[in-house]
Amino acid sequence: MKKTGFSAKKYIEEQSKYISDRIDRSCGDRLYLEFGGKLVQDKHAMRVLPGFDENSKIKILHELRDKAEIIICVYSGDIATSKTRADFGITYDLEVLRLIDMFRKYELEINSVVVTRYSEKVPSVEKFINLLNQRGIRTYTHSFTKGYPTDVDTIVSDEGYGANPYIEVTKPLVVVTGPGGGSGKLATSLSQLYHEYRRGRVARYAKFETFPIWNLPLQHPVNVAYESATADLKDVNMIDSFHLEAYGETAVNYNRDLEVFPVVRRIIEKITGAEAEYKSPTDMGVNRAGFGITDDEVCREAACQEIIRRYLIAECDYKKGKIGEDVLERTKLLMDDMGLCEDNRAVVKAAREYAKAKKAQNEKYKNTVAFALELEDGRFVTGRSSRRMVAAAAAMLNGVKLLCGIDDGINLISPEVLKSIQEMKTSILHAERTSLNLKEVLTALTISATTDPLAEEALEAISRLEGCRAHCTAILSDNDEKALKTMGIDATSDPEYATNNLYDN
Repeated sequence: MKKTGFSAKKYIEEQSKYISDRIDRSCGDRLYLEFGGKLVQDKHAMRVLPGFDENSKIKILHELRDKAEIIICVYSGDIATSKTRADFGITYDLEVLRLIDMFRKYELEINSVVVTRYSEKVPSVEKFINLLNQRGIRTYTHSFTKGYPTDVDTIVSDEGYGANPYIEVTKPLVVVTGPGGGSGKLATSLSQLYHEYRRGRVARYAKFETFPIWNLPLQHPVNVAYESATADLKDVNMIDSFHLEAYGETAVNYNRDLEVFPVVRRIIEKITGAEAEYKSPTDMGVNRAGFGITDDEVCREAACQEIIRRYLIAECDYKKGKIGEDVLERTKLLMDDMGLCEDNRAVVKAAREYAKAKKAQNEKYKNTVAFALELEDGRFVTGRSSRRMVAAAAAMLNGVKLLCGIDDGINLISPEVLKSIQEMKTSILHAERTSLNLKEVLTALTISATTDPLAEEALEAISRLEGCRAHCTAILSDNDEKALKTMGIDATSDPEYATNNLYDN
């Protein structure tokens, strides 16, 4: 039985009440609520807080749907560089489209998309804007804010925020979100505040944040896991000195919020002409995640696993040229500081030991790729690469056999079916490699399930692999990585390529 350490129900109740209080405090005026982190499918929170509902935030907004509308921000540079959301493997522009579909599913009104820090016409950015306009989605472009961050007089003027177009909004709650960090959510929120006051209307700003959790210790694994997850952004958790000075109370925040707070406070005071209501970055936040923790030890262990996981991912990303050495070193330092190592992730050790055993068994297995799955009950299953299928597919089949009590010697997919698919790949699709990837093996299992009761039973057991940890001794192909993510399997890899091929790898 999977352990839980977090109450999603309590968190939703606490967070909903806190947001409602902020709206009520606006006294009928508009509240701009910046959403940090992932608004939907927050896999990181789900991993470090076992029991967290990955869609809890959007469920909270669903309850407030009559009062709320959404602005989605995306940084133009992230579109131009095809920046990717790691947990889904899709670019930020595609993530914006996915978010729009998800918000609509929860009956939330999409106001518009804002392309931030827009300076010149870049083909990929223009194509994205045209796509949105053609689909009837209002799109705005905001330029770099002149004078930011030091010249407040220029920032709060027609040359600064005034140079951006006002986004026409109508609801009392305006949620400002984006596909990831650095999307321009804060600048968009403050720009709107400026325009609201220019129009003689009162508006307020607050921030919905999940991590770091302000009322957990600075070095709590859950907070350290957040640092590891944002190593590329150079986020560092720190004691909120403003909060400590104002209230004599210790609270945890992170460097970017602490650095920008004095500026944000001065900007808000300049816009409103009154003393800012917030005395610290923690004050600005709407964060009740800490009150949802029901078992601290379970959350600590889950967070430690996440820290190791982030390091393993960073190793592969460095090998692929996606990140610099400084990011890799940062994730390694965080892991070392917590007294952790790769072998503390048990499935890593299982995969490596299986590969080592196969190589010792026979010389023909010297280039074997091994894959290990840790089932929910703690048992491990392994698989290896072959001319027939990739290691992940072999381990998946072995896993469902074990779950269903099917003898290991029974073929769930007939060799003839596998052979015919392999022939199709080479003769019709002109593929270089004949071994079937995970998705192709799942398709073959689905076909077999129409006539074979055991294959049907195994297919139904696939869903029981969701949430399992896995590790591969070679970098996964894009196809296999995507399939594993879709299945909800938390897979990591060693930073080694299966072949020397540069394109077909």
